[in-house]
Amino acid sequence: MTITLSPELKNSITKQIELALFEDLNGLDANNDITAQLIPVEQSVSAHIITREDCTFCGQAWLIETFKQLGDQIDIQWAVKDGDKLAVNQLICTLTGSARTILTGERTALNFIQTLSATATATALYVDKIKHTHTKLLDTRKTIPGMRLAQKYAVTCGGGVNHRVGLYDAFLIKENHITAAGGIDKAVTQARKIAPGKAVEVEVENNAELQLALDAGADIIMLDNYSPVQIAEAAAINNASNKPAKLEMSGNITINTIADYAQAGVDFISSGALTKHIQAIDLSLRIK
Repeated sequence: MTITLSPELKNSITKQIELALFEDLNGLDANNDITAQLIPVEQSVSAHIITREDCTFCGQAWLIETFKQLGDQIDIQWAVKDGDKLAVNQLICTLTGSARTILTGERTALNFIQTLSATATATALYVDKIKHTHTKLLDTRKTIPGMRLAQKYAVTCGGGVNHRVGLYDAFLIKENHITAAGGIDKAVTQARKIAPGKAVEVEVENNAELQLALDAGADIIMLDNYSPVQIAEAAAINNASNKPAKLEMSGNITINTIADYAQAGVDFISSGALTKHIQAIDLSLRIK
C-alpha cells in the first residue's frame, strides 16, 4: 500500500513534532535533555524499534520528522511502511547515529506511532468485518485535538475513508441545525445558496424525517441510531424515491455489530471509535 501525504498533512506534521519536542525539552534545544548528557556526545549506536503486539502500522513520516528537527543525521532503515499489517515482535525500523539524539527523540517518535497505529489498527479490524459488503467505513470529527489530519491519515492506512475534514468542506445538518434553521427543507435550501458545490448531508432520527430530507434533495442522509431492521426500511424508502440519496449509518456501532448494519443496506458507516476509543500500540526501542 502506498499512501501519499498531502501538503496540508506535511505542514501539520512539522508543527506537531515541533510542539511535541518543545513539550519534552522546554524549548527546541536537544541539549536540554539532561539525561542524554550522561552519554558521550561522540557515541554512536544502532537501535531497533519493534511492535509488542499485532497491529496495522502508521507513523513513518512522524518519526522521520522527529529526528530531522533534532538536527543530527540519523540513518533510518525501514522494514515496514504505513498500512502494513505487523505481527508481534516484528521489526519496524533500525536507527543508527548519535546515541544522544536517538534517546532524546525516542519518546516523541513512539508517541505518534503508537497513537496513529492504534487508529489504523482499529480501522483495519472494522473494515475487515464489512469487506464482503459494498459499505464504506468513514471516520468522524471526534479526533484528538491537534491530530485531525494525522488521525484521518491513519484511518486511510487502515483501509477506511475520510468523512469531511472539518466544518468548512461539507454540510452536515444535524438536529440542532434543523431546529435553528426552521426545518429540514429550509436548511437544505439555504445550504445550496451558501455553497452550491458542497455536499449536503442531513441527519434524521426517523423515516418521516428521512422523507423530508429526500424531498429537500439531500445528497447524503445519516440514519442516527437506526437498528438493522429500521435501516432496511429506510433503504426501501430511499430506493423508491425519485432522487435517492446515499445512506450513512451512525451511532452505537461496535466491532460485533458493524456487519449487521452494513448488510442492512447503507452506503457508509461512520464511527468515532476509530479515533477516540483507541488504545496505544505497545512499541519498544532498544539499543543493540
